Amino acid sequence: MWRRNSLGLSSKLANPNSNPSLLLLLRSSPKSHHHGFLARSNSTGPESTSAADPVNWAQSGPEVPYFGPRPSASEFPSLAAAAAVKAKEVADLAKHYGRCYWELSKARLSMLVVATSGTGYILGSGSSIDYLGLCCTCAGTMMVAASANSLNQVFEVNNDAKMNRTKRRPLPSGRITIPHAVTWASSMGVAGTALLACKANMLAAGLAASNLGLYAFVYTPLKQIHPVNTWVGAVVGAIPPLLGWAAASGQITLNGMILPAALYFWQIPHFMALAYLCRKDYADGGFRMFSLADASGQRTALVALRNCLYLLPLGYLAYDWGITSGWFCAESTLLALAISSTAGSFYLNRTTHNARRMFHASLLYLPVFMGGLLVHRISDNEQPATVENRDQLIDLSSSSETSVGLTEAIPRKNRRPALVGTQAQSPVAYASVAPFPFLPAPSYVSS
Repeated sequence: MWRRNSLGLSSKLANPNSNPSLLLLLRSSPKSHHHGFLARSNSTGPESTSAADPVNWAQSGPEVPYFGPRPSASEFPSLAAAAAVKAKEVADLAKHYGRCYWELSKARLSMLVVATSGTGYILGSGSSIDYLGLCCTCAGTMMVAASANSLNQVFEVNNDAKMNRTKRRPLPSGRITIPHAVTWASSMGVAGTALLACKANMLAAGLAASNLGLYAFVYTPLKQIHPVNTWVGAVVGAIPPLLGWAAASGQITLNGMILPAALYFWQIPHFMALAYLCRKDYADGGFRMFSLADASGQRTALVALRNCLYLLPLGYLAYDWGITSGWFCAESTLLALAISSTAGSFYLNRTTHNARRMFHASLLYLPVFMGGLLVHRISDNEQPATVENRDQLIDLSSSSETSVGLTEAIPRKNRRPALVGTQAQSPVAYASVAPFPFLPAPSYVSS
């Protein structure tokens, strides 16, 4: 009877497919390589490892740890194809959400905000620029701006769905959910503010957080309540350059108000032109824009022209306060006259063509104005050098008058000859303090 059971068990082992559970049990046994029916034979005869003999293959010991059907060579291409499909799905998913985040952040508008903040940082840096601090300030500003624009779209999802210009955004089109967008906006806002607090200062972080709240929770709902939202939005746009100045200098001064003032006055004609061109869309979306209450467009054009004229004295103020050279005063005045001429044309003839011309002129004005500020700016070490040289010239003139009196008192025959090798100022040193910003900084030799 024992022999019959042994033969029955041996026949089952000889056929691996007859009882898979038994093979799995024997495989999982920690001592299956040393004891039991699958132990290696102690005979000295040759062992067959051929898969055609299941008993010998099962008795081959630890060389074959897997019992069951092995994947054939024809199955490997299918596994590679499945892995490629999975990788493509992951790549498509990353591309999809990356595109959604890009549109939620209004990346091109956010980069313009970063440019104004970076310009303010350079203007507030003086003679030496901390490039690591500049990069951190720009990165923090980008994150906060992305958060503000994302929250703006979260709050206006129903309005955007009614406008042709915005109905294909991620939220109205259903490409991303509102909780997902809120999570993205919150994480960007917290990360950007924390970066500014750690790498810049608390003043810059406070300005960033305040501007985020002003844009998302004041300006955004005000667009559906009162036309004054345009002026509130102008304040929001004027804060980033002040943020950059504060991040570089650690304080807010009168000199740091030139670029914010330019941003404030520039935004009024820019948005007036945009609101005039998109009047139907804004009306369909339920927004209370200034141009919707002005059927003739005369008041809209007058407001745009008035704020363009406010840009005229900014170049002179920048020169008078010692921020830039005199060349910037002339360039800024020409720029303001150019954009004012387009606003004047729009006021005299209120057509879509003239409104678009004023809009394009506003797009050109801002980068040229900021570029002129950077090119013609006067660093801190140039201004004290000029004053120091002036004081030295006064001292030299007074000492020369004294020496002339002493020389006249000394008889000619007792006079000593002048010292040879006396150092004189280079003409370039004197010329560079004039409006020649591309010449090197003057180096004055102290006596």
